Amino acid sequence: MLKIINGNIITPGKIIPGGSVLIDNGKITAISEVLPEVYCEEVIDARDNYVSPGFIDIHVHGGGGYDFMDGTVEAFIGTAGTHARYGTTAMYPTTLTSEVEDLFITLDAFKEAKAQNRTGAQLMGMHLEGPYFAINQKGAQDPKYIRNPDPVEYRKILEYSEDIARWSAAPELPGAIEFGRYVKSKGKVLALAHTDALYEEVVEGFNNGYSLATHFYSAMSGVTRRNAFRYAGAIEAGYLIDEMDVEAIADGIHLPPPLLKLIYKIKGAERTALITDAMRGAGMPEGESILGNINAGLKVVIEDGVAKLPDRSAFAGSVATADRLVRTVVKDAEIPLAAAVKMMTLTPARIMGIDKTKGSLEAGKDADVVIFDDNINIITTLVQGLVVYKNKVVLQ
Repeated sequence: MLKIINGNIITPGKIIPGGSVLIDNGKITAISEVLPEVYCEEVIDARDNYVSPGFIDIHVHGGGGYDFMDGTVEAFIGTAGTHARYGTTAMYPTTLTSEVEDLFITLDAFKEAKAQNRTGAQLMGMHLEGPYFAINQKGAQDPKYIRNPDPVEYRKILEYSEDIARWSAAPELPGAIEFGRYVKSKGKVLALAHTDALYEEVVEGFNNGYSLATHFYSAMSGVTRRNAFRYAGAIEAGYLIDEMDVEAIADGIHLPPPLLKLIYKIKGAERTALITDAMRGAGMPEGESILGNINAGLKVVIEDGVAKLPDRSAFAGSVATADRLVRTVVKDAEIPLAAAVKMMTLTPARIMGIDKTKGSLEAGKDADVVIFDDNINIITTLVQGLVVYKNKVVLQ
């Protein structure tokens, strides 16, 4: 048994000052406003810092010098350990566009790493990003792998691995509606991404399973003109479809504070998930790096808190960590702390269908817990009741 005491406990209903969390066998057994008189083998004194649900990252490519497209167990475990230092307790490793054979290597590595991982964020399931994208919205994805949905191909992929939890694609492509229906029928989360869709095409996609907007605003159509007429795009659809969830790279760079404020004002904490979308440069010094596979990926440069193409013409990926996301929306976008935490915990858990066991500090749920100070500096990270990170610096 483990007990966390003297913390400002962030619960779904309120923040409990000076509260305690009781943990037994990896599960939360009680949240209390008074110190429970129960003997525990371990006691963690939060010292009046915040005690929060563990952060859940539903879109992440790598970190700590690793990328999941490296296709190695080391890459998965290394990335999970890196992001645990910044408060992430559960993650959905994300792919890039690739050949099917390379995707299978990555899926195999995930399966093995999931069984071995004991020292970092929990590996929940794979997120396939692509290859069914609009070429005009490719972003940093390799265009040579971008193609339209192929029933033979995507059925083969879904049959290959039970670890696929989510798939992102452009709903306007030929065959994308049939693809969406099939993915949804398999119980996977379906998202629109790297899309040039008009509003009407997004509505059709939503009605056929595309319930989430991947990295909202990024690689996504907005208001456009066609033959002199003005049309609403995927961004406007994301706002107008009340039931559509959106995810935001809240690093303050991909989405500056005014856009974060707008997303929060319209979609609210209930429909917005914060994501890092981090590549291997997360948690690493600035300088040259690689997006994607270490041997065959795209050379990029990390500076100003973001990855850029070498000619500085565009962003090439995020190097954000979960603590930075929460800090940005609280400090720069002036969003209340409880709402910011919800967007990093309970909302992504609900989107991925794991909110019965994760996403909030409640009795019976997994003891995924993060302790942080007023500046969202991570002090301690627990995954299912086990301490996987403890800051060596004593924060005052």
